[in-house]
Order: sequence, then C-alpha cells, then structure tokens
Amino acid sequence: MLASLSPAVRQYLLVTGNYWAFTLTDGALRMLVVLHFHSLGYSPLQIAALFLFYEIFGVVTNLLGGYLGARLGLNRTMNLGLGLQVAALLMLCVPAAWLTVPWVMGAQALSGIAKDLNKMSAKSSLKLLVPAGEPGRLYRWVAILTGSKNALKGVGFFLGGALLALLGFTGAVLAMAAVLALIWLASLGLLRKDLGKAKAKPKFRELLSKSRAINILSAARLFLFGARDVWFVVALPVYLSTVFGWDFWLVGGFLACWVIGYGMVQSLAPAITGKRSGQLPDGRAAFVWAALLAGLPAAIALGLQVDGSAQWVLLGGLLLCGVLFAVNSSLHSYLIVSYAKEDGVSLDVGFYYMSNALGRLLGTLLSGWIYQAHGLAACLWISSAFVLLAALISLGLPRHASASR
Repeated sequence: MLASLSPAVRQYLLVTGNYWAFTLTDGALRMLVVLHFHSLGYSPLQIAALFLFYEIFGVVTNLLGGYLGARLGLNRTMNLGLGLQVAALLMLCVPAAWLTVPWVMGAQALSGIAKDLNKMSAKSSLKLLVPAGEPGRLYRWVAILTGSKNALKGVGFFLGGALLALLGFTGAVLAMAAVLALIWLASLGLLRKDLGKAKAKPKFRELLSKSRAINILSAARLFLFGARDVWFVVALPVYLSTVFGWDFWLVGGFLACWVIGYGMVQSLAPAITGKRSGQLPDGRAAFVWAALLAGLPAAIALGLQVDGSAQWVLLGGLLLCGVLFAVNSSLHSYLIVSYAKEDGVSLDVGFYYMSNALGRLLGTLLSGWIYQAHGLAACLWISSAFVLLAALISLGLPRHASASR
C-alpha cells in the first residue's frame, strides 16, 4: 500500500510516525517524573527544577538544531533526537539511590535536546514535502501533524500514570526505552538522506532570524507558551493531587484527555479559522484568537474563589481554555512554516521554536515558584497577562501578505 503513495506522502507518513513515537515517550516521561517525585515528597518548586535543564537545553537546541538541520539534513537531526531520547530514558533506569536531583536534571536535559531536535526536524520537513504554491495544503498538513502529536502527548500522559501504577518508575522507563530503540533503528534506514539539507552551507551568524515577521511571531509564541505552562506543568497536576485528592490514574487521565482534545482541535484548526471559505490565517487572525483566550484563565481564577464549585469551574474552564489555546497554537505553527524560506527552512523554524522553548522555560519556573508561594489562582492570573501580551505583539504581524525577508 505504501508503495502506491507518492514519495512526498511516504516521507510525510514516516516523519509523522517518527514524531508520534517520540511524543508518546515524551508525554509519559513528563507525567512519570511529576507524579513519582511528588510521591517522594518533593515540593512543587523542586519538581519544577527537575525540568529546568529540559527547557534550557530546548532553547539552545532549537537555535543550534536549525543550523545543524540545514547543514546535515533533517533526517540526521530527527534520528539524533530519537537516539538521545533512548539514552535519556536509560539514564533513569538506575537504582533509586542514584536518582538525585542533579542526575534527573541531567537526564531531562538530554530529553530536552532530543525533543526539540525531533520537533524542529518534523515541522521543518513539511515546508519541503508540500509543493510550492499550495498554502492550503501546507496548513492542513501542519495542523494534522501538530494536532496528532499533541493528542498522542495526551495519550502519553495517561500512559505515564498507568505505567507508574502498573510497573513502577524503573519498569515504565525501561519499557519505553526498549520500544523507542526499535523505532529509532527503523527510522535510520527509511528517512530520505538529503531531507532539508541547504544548497548553500549556512553561516553560523545566520542563526538569528532577519525576518521581521518571524521575529514578531516568535515573541508572541514565547508568551503564548509561557501562559500555558505557568499553570499546566507543575501547578495543575500537584493541585489535582493535593487539593482534590486525585490518585495517579485520575491525574494522568484528566491531563491526557485535556491534551488529546487539544490535539484534536489543532487538527481541525484549518476549518475553524476559515480555510473552507477560502481564507488562510494572517496576523489579524493571530491577534483575534489570542484576544479571545486572554481573559479565560483570569475568569477561572475568579471562579476558584466560589465555595463548592471550584472543581467544576476549574475542569470546565480548562477544557474551554484548551480549545482556544489549540487554535492559537495551530495557527502559529502554520504561520511559521509559511513565513520560513524554503532553502535552509530549519534555520527559521529552529529560531521560532527557540522562542517556544524559552516560553516553556519561563512558564515551568513560574509554575513551581508561583504555585508554591501563592497557589493556582495566581498562576492563572499570570497566564492571562501573558496571553494578552501575545495578542498585542501579534498586531505587528503581516496581514494577507507574504512576509518579506
């Protein structure tokens, strides 16, 4: 059946499958670390610190990974990401006495490098696999890849909670490492060898984007993802566990459902934002959708103060927040691939995802610190402020015109 498909579609399916496999382990590992170390008595701030290197190295990796992808080819950077994730998982398959904070931070650093190499490679490759002059098809492929990835990340959250309950921490991590190693070996032989390799060798000084549109979009992305992770990474799972008294299965299950629904909405974003009527999103769409989201986390924070309804306000509000955030994220993902130049596409995409990683880093740190000092409501207020900043920054994006370089 695969033989009857065009080479571009076959490569798209390989890239997507590769990305899916990685995402499952990434989501499961995050849930495993949060729940396991919370059960050992770690504070929210200490748990946030475990992800510090994951996010810091994500910032560096996106910047340098785009450069490496343009010089070496996206197939190599994608496979490197898979191999490093296997190594990161194996680092955690050690006796419990070895799982000190520095050791886990080191494993998370390796996982952060792996995740962003894999994501940058997958997103960049779409620019090369979709024929020029087909922006609608590009939007659809980006939305499907992004949405399916996040849906599987949600499955990974549930998988992490379930594996922790069934196999324990070490058994769960070892099982994921074994499966991912098999997928990595298959990927080494199947991905196109020259995918994404720039015709002209990029200079190191070209790491920073010279495109005004990409710089503005990157700044908006920073605050958008900081707004999500300030409540999602540490504050929410710890709150569900301690305040609502949920066990591992319930916490993992709810977060899984949230991210799965989030991913499904991302896949539908082209229809939601007007593609069926012949309209493709531009800077104005980025502003409008961010503005619609901006007040929602603050409304949830206010609702938490109402006696007897905190659980329904939080869960219902976060589901609605997931829908609006998903559209914003998918729209941004299309715009960056659309704005990026084709030759050396990974340079532009890598710079953009560096800002994405910087936003996650900021959100992760604030998630542990603000929750420990002031609680979940404070995290949600900061989230609203960040989304508002993303909306205001988006006012500078081009409107129904190609980004000039």
